[in-house]
Amino acid sequence: MRQRVRKMCLLFSFLLFPITIWYFSPYLIIQAAIEHIINGSFIVFCLMFVLSLFFGRVWCGYLCPAGGLQECVMRVNDNPTKLGKRDRIKYVIWGVWITAVVVTFILGKNNVTINPFYMTDHGISVSSIYNYVIYYGVIMLLVFPALIHGRRAACHYICWMAPFMVIGSSIGRWLHFPQLHIEAGNDKCISCGKCNRACSMGLDVKKMVSDGTIAKCTECIQCGACVDECPKKVLSYKWRCR
Repeated sequence: MRQRVRKMCLLFSFLLFPITIWYFSPYLIIQAAIEHIINGSFIVFCLMFVLSLFFGRVWCGYLCPAGGLQECVMRVNDNPTKLGKRDRIKYVIWGVWITAVVVTFILGKNNVTINPFYMTDHGISVSSIYNYVIYYGVIMLLVFPALIHGRRAACHYICWMAPFMVIGSSIGRWLHFPQLHIEAGNDKCISCGKCNRACSMGLDVKKMVSDGTIAKCTECIQCGACVDECPKKVLSYKWRCR
């Protein structure tokens, strides 16, 4: 039942993507910074960071429109994504982008103002043919990695939002904030591998259960698919300081 609700939330979020896409735009935040405007994407990214201090990457697992799109692509390519050096690409992208935001804001003009609906038509992102060209370009950017490399490959390799939450959850853990995470009692594990097959991020959950590292995995999006699939109830959601 939980996974049905989760997937419905992701699907609904993806269907709203033409309306909300500018609120996740890495470019629009730079354009707004030049004018000293705190726009919608700036606010959304800050909220992602703050919430990740306590909830980790729950946003990715339950609400991200890009995640919803990629989970639809799993019906075409359901292979686990290969992890490794490619995972670092998103941090390089994020680092260059954040540097650009800071520099443009420093060099920007005018007084600082807040406009959550900057460059939107009554709050709607895609409201012209030109905007649809950009929209479908972003869709292809997210779809192709998942089609070629497997489960949520864009999340692993190029997502500009994931580092906010990885850094936020790491800081929350370092400050010993109460955090939601998935915990394992590996004494009951029978190594059936169902958790691996269920994981929407294609992670080796079975190995992390054996190593006792699942609670610290930065690629885990707290979707709970492994929790719901485990026949021995080895995995469970926990809310505690670490």
